[in-house]
Amino acid sequence: MFRWIVLIFEMDQLKLIPGRLLAASLLALAIALPAAATVIYHAVTVSNPGTIVGTVKFEGTPPPPEKIAVTKDVGVCGKQVHYDQSLMVGKDGAIANAVVALPDIEKGKPFPPVAQNYKFDQIGCEYVPHVLAIPAGAAIDVINSDGILHNIHDFPTNNRQINMAQPGFKKMIRVHIAKPDIIRVECDAHNWMRGWWYVAANPYYAVTGADGHFALTNVPPGTYTIRVWQEKLGTQERKVTVTPGATVTVDFTMAAKAG
Repeated sequence: MFRWIVLIFEMDQLKLIPGRLLAASLLALAIALPAAATVIYHAVTVSNPGTIVGTVKFEGTPPPPEKIAVTKDVGVCGKQVHYDQSLMVGKDGAIANAVVALPDIEKGKPFPPVAQNYKFDQIGCEYVPHVLAIPAGAAIDVINSDGILHNIHDFPTNNRQINMAQPGFKKMIRVHIAKPDIIRVECDAHNWMRGWWYVAANPYYAVTGADGHFALTNVPPGTYTIRVWQEKLGTQERKVTVTPGATVTVDFTMAAKAG
């Protein structure tokens, strides 16, 4: 029996609808849309929450960063040296730009406001940030700080594809991402540019910084799956138990794929 279901309408807001009153409408919607379009998550007041912290590190000796040749718009793109950002390993093996999340949690703290401005900038012909994590239903402001022609071309699994030019005079284009997804973003005008949008189905997600650290806060006590995703190394997951008012540490070690 439905009690509350979080639905995404017009791709820019979340609403709560009592399913008992609109069961027929919900059934029709479930048939008409892919499963990923409906996100079931209950926002509640969390009593005695816990925290999950940890690091994501590389196992062994990381490969040296690969230098990228700038072949176009050198006056803007060539002001800095470019390196492949698909695997950024820092001090003590810390991996940046990995996303850690609780994919199976069903209730907990509220979503971040979908009206918040999530910025994805193009600076020196690189995407900043390289990995942007947002809640499903939010909008992304794609900024063109370079003042030259870029092109926003994404490769989604669950959402509509975006492929549009962004001339230098078009400083910002706002795009809406309705459904949970992991989306690769490229620029057809500069073939070395690549970034990612991680679109989460619940508010428990974090992107590691240069120190490889992450924190998931205000977590209801319980046992969950915790998952790490890294664009080049793939995914890992395990079980984690959160006890009331406590902090639990979960560290991940990721290795290069064989072959």
